[in-house]
Amino acid sequence: MNHPTTRQTARARRAVSFFFILLGTLSGVWAARIPAVKHDLGLSDGQLSYGLFAVAAGLVTGMRFAGRLTDRFGSARVVTPAAVATALTVIPPGYAPTLPLLIAALFLYGLVNASLDVSMNAHGVEVERAYGRPIMSSFHGMFSIGGLLGAALGGLLAWLGLSAGATLAVTGIPLALLALYARRHLLPSAPLPTPSASAPLPTRARWSSWIVLMGVVAFAGLVGEGAAVDWTAVYLFDDLGASPGIAALGFAVFSTAMTIGRFAGDHLARRFGPVRLVRYSGVVATAGLITALVIGRVPVAIAGFALFGLGLATIVPQVFSAAGNHDPARAGESIAQVATIGYAGLVAGPALIGGAAEIITLPGALVIPALLAAFMAASAGALRPRAQLTS
Repeated sequence: MNHPTTRQTARARRAVSFFFILLGTLSGVWAARIPAVKHDLGLSDGQLSYGLFAVAAGLVTGMRFAGRLTDRFGSARVVTPAAVATALTVIPPGYAPTLPLLIAALFLYGLVNASLDVSMNAHGVEVERAYGRPIMSSFHGMFSIGGLLGAALGGLLAWLGLSAGATLAVTGIPLALLALYARRHLLPSAPLPTPSASAPLPTRARWSSWIVLMGVVAFAGLVGEGAAVDWTAVYLFDDLGASPGIAALGFAVFSTAMTIGRFAGDHLARRFGPVRLVRYSGVVATAGLITALVIGRVPVAIAGFALFGLGLATIVPQVFSAAGNHDPARAGESIAQVATIGYAGLVAGPALIGGAAEIITLPGALVIPALLAAFMAASAGALRPRAQLTS
């Protein structure tokens, strides 16, 4: 493939940004309508957890194939059908009449979600390579923007009286159509050559120690994100005595700071390089969360959560970028392998913190993501570009 022109790379960047917004919007709308689905089916908290776990199970299962498909056919050929499928499969959970059908629908949603996640990150790496400078963090910032838009849209449509299914359909169908339009602006991807006519997919890449380490770094970051989602408000309300409204600010401030940090991340990556950026980010995240836990005053804790969000913001984008560039011919599979380990943090994180809180109190349990942030800072040297590692 000839080197793309400046205009082509700019269009491709906008297209990839749209796919990140699409996935964030779908995730936000679904999250906003979970209470309605729970109410319509008369589910207990435990029963609902089975459905939510099905999304994670589908995501992990899909990761086993998403990377190979992306490498085999090229990210540009995978991302659009994956986006269309994700936008459409978010709809059935809103109409599921029973818990088993809800579980099945959410598993399917997680399954196709994995293909979109891997292929859009892989294409983001290709666009970043064409730009010749870091832009990966801004893509993840677009996902955060999409999540905020989706949550707001879901809340608005709920206020207007739309059912969960109608809300998901009104969101998913237009996004699927827009995905078809965005397809024309992607960069052409060179698929991985097929080893033989009888082998439709390339053989699986081995799990190297470097991939595992990157996956663990991503896991550590996503444990922190999951802990912030579920436990910041609880900590402010139960342990520091904040009012419900003030307690809700904890996650809002964390999320806003993370979004800001992701849009600043590309500039910071150019200035400091990925190693120093992740090292400094891990230190900031650790200091922020420890401050929130040790000083024990509501305003200071909220400021600490803001620093925690700023610190975590750039780490996962840098890890995904490093994974995609580690072996460009197998960028999809490398990202999928890292994501398989990393996304387990979103699933395990809240449960890990909750279980530890039963034993050592919630403030003590929240030291865990602070220690994981320190681990990310200590592991930053592994993000050094491969050429430098082998020279």
